[in-house]
Amino acid sequence: MTTSNLHLYVLAAPLLTAFFVNLLGRKSRSWIAPLALGSLAFSTVGSVLVLLRVLTHGAYSYTVGNWNPPFGIELLVDHLSALMLLLISAVALIATVSALKSAEREHPGREHLFFTLYLILIAGLYGLVLTADAFNLYVLLEITSITSYGLIAMGKERAPLASFNYIIMGSIGACFYLLGVGYLYILTGSLNMADIAILLQGLYGTAALATAFAFVLVGLGVKMAFFPLHGWLPNAYSLAPTGAGTMIAPLMTKVTVYLMIRVILTVFTPDYAFFHSPLVQSGIVWVAAGSILCASALALGQRDLRRMLTYILIAEVGYMVGGVWLANANGLTGAILHIVNDSLMTLCLFLAVAAISYRMGGTGFDRLQGIYRKMPVTMAAFTVGAFSMIGVPPTAGFFSKWYLILGGIDAGHWGFVAALVISSLVNAVLFFRIIEIGFFFAPGDAHGHGHEAHHEEIKEAPLQMLQPLIFTAIALIVVGLSSGPLVDKVIRLAIPGSF
Repeated sequence: MTTSNLHLYVLAAPLLTAFFVNLLGRKSRSWIAPLALGSLAFSTVGSVLVLLRVLTHGAYSYTVGNWNPPFGIELLVDHLSALMLLLISAVALIATVSALKSAEREHPGREHLFFTLYLILIAGLYGLVLTADAFNLYVLLEITSITSYGLIAMGKERAPLASFNYIIMGSIGACFYLLGVGYLYILTGSLNMADIAILLQGLYGTAALATAFAFVLVGLGVKMAFFPLHGWLPNAYSLAPTGAGTMIAPLMTKVTVYLMIRVILTVFTPDYAFFHSPLVQSGIVWVAAGSILCASALALGQRDLRRMLTYILIAEVGYMVGGVWLANANGLTGAILHIVNDSLMTLCLFLAVAAISYRMGGTGFDRLQGIYRKMPVTMAAFTVGAFSMIGVPPTAGFFSKWYLILGGIDAGHWGFVAALVISSLVNAVLFFRIIEIGFFFAPGDAHGHGHEAHHEEIKEAPLQMLQPLIFTAIALIVVGLSSGPLVDKVIRLAIPGSF
C-alpha cells in the first residue's frame, strides 16, 4: 500500500467486508459490528490521508491494471473527489454506529443481509466519486441504485411498493444517462471523461451533442430527485428502514449533485454547459428556484417529521443545482460547500429521527408532544440541526447559504435569491412548529397548556444512538466555524480558474 493507491483500499475495504459480513454474520451477529465499523474506520482514516496527499502534492490520476487511458479504467483523485471521499466515509461511519442499533430491532435475524447491501452501497458511492470513465459511472450508479432498492424494500408496511416506484424512476433515469453516454461515444469513440472533453471541442454547435447533454442532465436529475423529477423520493426515504435512511438520505442526492458538477467540469466543460446557451443556463436556475419553493410548500403540509424532512431534502437539491448553474465562483463555491453542510445537517436530523423512532415508536407529530422533556439530549442535538437547516450562524448551513446568496447577487438572479430567503423562512416555520409541539404540548394535549403542568420521565434512546447524534451536532458548529479554511484550501482549488 502506498499513498498513490490508498484510495483503492478505501474503496475495497467496505466491498470486501460485505462478503465477510454475509458469511460470518449469518453464523453470529456479533461479527457484524466490528467488521462494519472496522472497515469504515479504515476507509475514513484512508480518506483523510488521501485528502492530505492531494492538498500537499496536488491532484493525480490512477490507471487500473496499467491499461493507460483512454482505453483503460482511470480513477481521478483531485480536491473535489478527495473531499467527497472523506465526506462519504465520515457520514457512513457515524450513521453506522446508530444503524447497528436500529437494525437489531427492525431486522432480527437478517442484520447480515442488511449490512451486506449497506456496505456494497458505500463502496459504490466511493467508486462514483473516483471514476473518470463515463460508462463506469453508469455501472456504479446502478450498483448504488440496486443496493438502495434492496435496503428500502426491507422496510415495513408500504416500503416494498415505494422501492418498486423507485426502481421504475431510477431505471428511467439510468436509461437517460446511458443514452447520453451512447451519443457521446458515437461522437467521440471514447468513454474516458478527459478524452471526451478534448474530442468534443469541435462539436459544440451540433444537435447530437446538445441531445447527449440533455439526456445526461435528465438522467442525473431523476437520480438526485430534482423537482419535478422527485416523485419517488418522499415515500422511498420515509418508509425505508431507519438505519438505511440515516445513511442514504445524507449521501445519495448529494453524491449525484457532485456527479453533475463532475460531468459539467470534466466532460462538457463550463464554456459549453453554462455559456453556449445562456437561455438554458438561466432556465435551470429558475427551475431550481421553483423547486425550492414548491418543495418547501409541500413540507408545510406534512404531519410526520421524517416525511417532512424528505421534502426539505428536495428543496436542498434545488439549492445546490441552482448554485452550480449560477455559473460564477460564489455560486459554485456555495453549491460544493452546501454538499458538505447539507450532508451533515441531514445526517444530524435523521439520526435524531432514528432516536425518536426507537424510543417513541414513530415520528408522527402526535408522538412528539412533550418530547423535549422526555428526550432532552436528543432534541437539543435536533435543534442544532434545525438551526443549521434554517441558516442560523454559526452553524454550517448559514455559510453555504451565504455563498449561494452572493452567487445569486453576482449573477443578478434575484428570483433565486428570493427563493433561498423564503425557503429559509419556511424552514424556520417548519422547525419551530416541531419545537412548539415538543416543548409546550403534553401527550394527548391538543392545545398546549404549558410545560409546567406536566412532568415527563426522561427516557433517551440508547447511548449507541445518542453518541453519533451529539458528535454530528457538534460537527455542524465546528464545520461552520471552519468554513473559511475549507473554502480557501479545498473548494476554491476544485473550481476552474475561468470562474
